[in-house]
Amino acid sequence: MAKDSNIVHQYFKKEFEEGFLLVKVNPVHYTGIELTVSADGKVASRELQFDADIHEDLAVDGFQAGSAMEFNLYFAGLL
Repeated sequence: MAKDSNIVHQYFKKEFEEGFLLVKVNPVHYTGIELTVSADGKVASRELQFDADIHEDLAVDGFQAGSAMEFNLYFAGLL
């Protein structure tokens, strides 16, 4: 069984002129993935390690609640 199988991940989004960022947060292990989606639709991803202040950090940086479906469609390369 995968270590993340029973964890409900949290998703966040921040839009800007050149595109947007999507972030998936594992709220138990403080790990995640950030997707950078450019205005022309190119997607770059990177794995991240967070600390316990991640939710406050995202709020200060202007992130809003995001969609699991949107994140996963971009992550899978379907959008």
